[in-house]
Amino acid sequence: MPVQIQLRRGTTSQWSTANPTLASGEVGVDTTLTKFKVGNGSTAWNSLGYASFTFQGAYAGGTTYYPNDIVTYNGSSYICILQSTGNLPTNTTYFSILAAAGSSSGDVVGPASSTDNVLAVFDGTTGKLLKNSTLAISSVGYINSPQTSGGASAYSLVLADAGNHVYFTGGSTATLTVPTNSSQAFPVGTTILAVNNNSGNLTISGAGVTFQLANGTTGNRTVATKGMASLLKVATDTWWVTGPGVT
Repeated sequence: MPVQIQLRRGTTSQWSTANPTLASGEVGVDTTLTKFKVGNGSTAWNSLGYASFTFQGAYAGGTTYYPNDIVTYNGSSYICILQSTGNLPTNTTYFSILAAAGSSSGDVVGPASSTDNVLAVFDGTTGKLLKNSTLAISSVGYINSPQTSGGASAYSLVLADAGNHVYFTGGSTATLTVPTNSSQAFPVGTTILAVNNNSGNLTISGAGVTFQLANGTTGNRTVATKGMASLLKVATDTWWVTGPGVT
């Protein structure tokens, strides 16, 4: 699974002002010049020279490695900090670890269930649950659109309807009321669908609310039987309304 690694970093000015002494093998990145230095535990930043990495591939016992050589070993990567021949990368006198191997291979990440917003991490080999994490998942959008029953004749929107579809069925004419922002403060960008399965028209209205049709006209909107309207809030009390059967 992807691993994100962040190194100690700062601008040229920040490094120069702080002038720290990096620990032996510690990497500091100059984000202004996109260069880096490797500490030796005694020399201050301003006296260190910029370095460059040389990737040497998989560790080999008979190869001589020099400072800033990078090797891989048992799934991890290491940087050489002192000339070495025959010393394993796990020997901290000669190497410093850059990226450690994961605790298990083939981990699987996905929803813990289809009905919640918990992310589960499973061991891909054993299937054992490793971790649960709560996610902040927006309910607005077209990932899904849960149903709110508008009944047969009338319904007034509430905040919980954000991202839902309001379903009118079993009656004749009906009215969907959109409240003002002072009453129900839907965030700008809220999307709500209105589905008219009545035998007559559905009227979308709301005192103090502007309903903008795609052709530029404003006013209450009418959704014909079997029609569907998409309502998108674009400003404090302004909604765009469009869709099949909407006039």
